[in-house]
Amino acid sequence: MNQLGFDEKTQEALGILFEQFWVLRQEEPEAYQLIREREKGLKKYVSEKFGFDLIVHQYFIKLEKIPVDPKAWMGIQDFLEPRDYAIFCCGLAFTEQRSVDEQFLLSDITIDIQDIYPGEFPLDWTNYQHRKSLVRALKKMVDLHIIKAVDGDIEMFANNEEQEVLYEVTVYARYFMRSYPDDLFRYRTTREILDSEWQRHHVDARRKRVYRKLMFSPVVYRESEDDPDFAYIRNYRNRLRDDLEENTPLHLEVFKNAAMLVLPERKQRYTLFPNQKAIMNIALHFQFYLRERKDHFTINSLGEIKLTAADFTQLADAVKKVYGHGWSKKYREMSYTTIADELLQLYKEWEIAEVEGDTGMLVLKPAIARMTGAYPSDYVLELNDNDE
Repeated sequence: MNQLGFDEKTQEALGILFEQFWVLRQEEPEAYQLIREREKGLKKYVSEKFGFDLIVHQYFIKLEKIPVDPKAWMGIQDFLEPRDYAIFCCGLAFTEQRSVDEQFLLSDITIDIQDIYPGEFPLDWTNYQHRKSLVRALKKMVDLHIIKAVDGDIEMFANNEEQEVLYEVTVYARYFMRSYPDDLFRYRTTREILDSEWQRHHVDARRKRVYRKLMFSPVVYRESEDDPDFAYIRNYRNRLRDDLEENTPLHLEVFKNAAMLVLPERKQRYTLFPNQKAIMNIALHFQFYLRERKDHFTINSLGEIKLTAADFTQLADAVKKVYGHGWSKKYREMSYTTIADELLQLYKEWEIAEVEGDTGMLVLKPAIARMTGAYPSDYVLELNDNDE
């Protein structure tokens, strides 16, 4: 670390910690060594700014990242049902009772999971949907290196409940779950679990909340006229900007109703909006179209636009008519109603839009106007020439 902040290698190490669940020494020896060599400075920074613990173990390195508010996208994206999570947790309980390198059969873990499964209705492995949930849960345990498949294919279990697979417990199985300040059974709600995190952060709690929000959210919005977290961002924007730009490749942008971290140079390490998916081009065109016609909409004091689902679909139709000629074949041939559905899902995942639970109205958040895209001038000129 130089006098002004983290050097490029330390910034890379910090990015790895934030983007990955953990770094396993055997799987990523170079990344492990990169972080290990900078352990002292990184520990100090994540503790002071975020209130996070950096765990450096002989087998792995893990930054225990705890959000201020959990979001849907923070879940395991491969899981489709609450049942998947329940089976996954039962699988963790099974591995905790086994020794490192101990081998077991699929039939062994399915019996144990059935016995301890907490659902209102018991698991039935003759039920295809239950088997698919188990397949998703065990595949994720393999992906996370909690268990290792020695022989057999779990995918076969989806079609045949008699299928066997041989697994092995890894050394990482003991360390997946983080420790809590109290017995989990003493918490009645997830909110209580999250609130317990702040019992050990009496000092500089506001700053740590703000750093977590900025790093974990695509955008931090002003949620009310007297939002204390957003007021902190606005009041200390220069200090925050200097610190983040010295120690990360990210830049802080603060507007009236939104604040966000942006990356001036695209780095593959980070999860970014927009990414390389074709739907992102459509999203940027939609946002440009909306911004160009902002005077046609009512914008409230928090910078939000409220629309009906039908209005949103009609906007998608209008955008397709203006920009659709340059889209990929898939989206050129797709109906505007399907495009609207896909766009809305994308915006919800990136916290750019939400659906009001009581009214069903779509709320377009102020960040939708901050990122726009249009065709380059030479493409437009070529298009006009062809039309002529």
